[in-house]
Amino acid sequence: MTDRFVVSSTPLSGVKSIRRNRVGDARGWLERLFCKDDLAFAGWIWDIAQINRTLTLRKNTVRGMHFQAAPYEEAKLITCLKGKVFDVAVDLRPSSPTYRHWHGEILSDANDTTLLIPPGFAHGFQALSDNVEMLYFHSAPYAAAYEGGVRADDPALAIRWPREIAEMSDRDRSFPLLDDLDEDSGQ
Repeated sequence: MTDRFVVSSTPLSGVKSIRRNRVGDARGWLERLFCKDDLAFAGWIWDIAQINRTLTLRKNTVRGMHFQAAPYEEAKLITCLKGKVFDVAVDLRPSSPTYRHWHGEILSDANDTTLLIPPGFAHGFQALSDNVEMLYFHSAPYAAAYEGGVRADDPALAIRWPREIAEMSDRDRSFPLLDDLDEDSGQ
């Protein structure tokens, strides 16, 4: 823990929930989103290779579950800048005791929480409000040939989305079920 970040463990090894502390006065506030030295305590050991910002227009939309395969596996820091989401990480590391388990929590512009997701996980979220803006810090650049995903509605994962899924991209709907992904990778 630092004076800027309060780190909490989750049920998934390596996935951390990070509460950001704002410093403010009559003029407004300052909130540090990233500091490599401070976040090393949480387990962030990577350089930042890419930063992405997304807008999801409609609530109940699901994005995910996305990952990049080796050698472009990536760690992510996920922050909600505007609105509210149910953010989910799925452990895809076959040697992990939490393999195929998921963790979800609310990220919003009001709760000042960031999720640290290490390499070896799929990530996705459900928008719980309209016009959600998300910020992603990535430890590896985007590599189209290494991108992958698993279905957000996969019965084997049984992710308990807070609301019925109203919208998902054709690409995300076309991802394999986890059992099929395991067969394809020989795991």
